[in-house]
Amino acid sequence: MKRFDIVKTLQLALLVLLSVISVLLVLSDGDLYAAMAADSHIRRLGILLWATLGLSFLFLFYDFNSYSDLKRENIELDNAVYSDALTGIANRHSVDMYLARFVGKNVPEDMGCVTLELTNLSSLNSELGHNGGDEAIQAFTDALLRSVSGACFLGRNGGNKFVAIFRDCSDARIERFLAAVRSEVDERNAERPDAPVRYASGVAFREGEAVKTVTELVALSDRRLRQVRN
Repeated sequence: MKRFDIVKTLQLALLVLLSVISVLLVLSDGDLYAAMAADSHIRRLGILLWATLGLSFLFLFYDFNSYSDLKRENIELDNAVYSDALTGIANRHSVDMYLARFVGKNVPEDMGCVTLELTNLSSLNSELGHNGGDEAIQAFTDALLRSVSGACFLGRNGGNKFVAIFRDCSDARIERFLAAVRSEVDERNAERPDAPVRYASGVAFREGEAVKTVTELVALSDRRLRQVRN
């Protein structure tokens, strides 16, 4: 698509350049100007050529605008398909697609996974309505986004569950992430004590032979989350 943008831009620029050169040639060449003014055949030919250039410019401009509209619609469609409507991060479909990239491959040694869950979403929905629950989900998402440092895949893996998958991971990096999340959530809860965010987390990293695939890594972090929650 970027190549199409470049080609169309060059075509428009070339047409404008040719039109300007044509006008300058006529205005700067007295004999040509006089010939066009005196000879109706030459004048009609010149008008026809300029009309062709003008129409070509309009058609290219229309194509360029139509393509821009199509690209914007495709972006909106991609967002609808791959992004969570409430939070804007990757949705469950995108999480599944990300994991599918590693099907049939051993889990990378430098990959770690943290699964997090809002544990009081049901009570917030009951007490404050779904708007209150949605506000808590968005606030928790913002906390996660501010806590991530470096390359990380962050997705909403269900209604109240989130997954963060790190490459080039380490125990220290996971600890920094979890500490940052705690700090962000505590700060937010201090501002909204009437609608506190409560969450639990589970971590899987460097599990050895017990975990062979990325799917198993994510599943293990989810099981550890449930153990903490229960």
